[in-house]
Amino acid sequence: MNESLRAIWQELGIAEAILAEKRLCIYEEATALVDVETGLDGRVWQLTVEAAAAWRAMQAAAAGDGVTLRIASAYRATARQGELIRRKLDAGQPLSTILQVLAPPGCSEHHTGRAVDVFSPGGPVVEEAFEQTPAFAWLQAHASQFGFTLSFPRDNRYGYVYEPWHWCYQPPAQV
Repeated sequence: MNESLRAIWQELGIAEAILAEKRLCIYEEATALVDVETGLDGRVWQLTVEAAAAWRAMQAAAAGDGVTLRIASAYRATARQGELIRRKLDAGQPLSTILQVLAPPGCSEHHTGRAVDVFSPGGPVVEEAFEQTPAFAWLQAHASQFGFTLSFPRDNRYGYVYEPWHWCYQPPAQV
C-alpha cells in the first residue's frame, strides 16, 4: 500500500476499513495526459491519449445528432482530491456525507485520466437533474459505442450518490 496515500487518509480521518467496506479500489494516477477542452472558467481538462480520442469522437458524434457535450471535470490528481475533501470537512460536513459524493484520495476514477463529468451548456452541471437532459439520453444510447460507461448508477455498490454525469472510458480488453 502506498504510504503517501495512507498519510493523506490519516490526515483526513479516512480509516482504511472504509475503503474495504465500500469495496473501493486504488487507481493508478495517470501520467501521460493531453489537453482536451478548456472549461468555461478557463480550467484545462485533461485525459489520457486514448480516452481523449474516444471523448473527441463521442463529442463529434453527439454534435452530429444536435447534442453538445462538454466537460465539467476530467483528470484530477490525488492531492486535489484531498483538497476537495478537506474543504468540505473544514465547512463542517461529516466525512460519511462527503464520501457519498467524493471518493477518498487514490480511489477516484478521475485519477486515471479516463473519467469525465459531462454537461450540456445551459443545463444542470454535476446535478442529478442532468438525467432529464437530451445529453444524458444521448449518452445512454451511444456512450458504450465509444467505450464510455456510467460509473455510478442508482444504488451503486460503492455507496456513492447517483451520478448521471460521470462517465468513464474503459479501454478495450487486450487479447
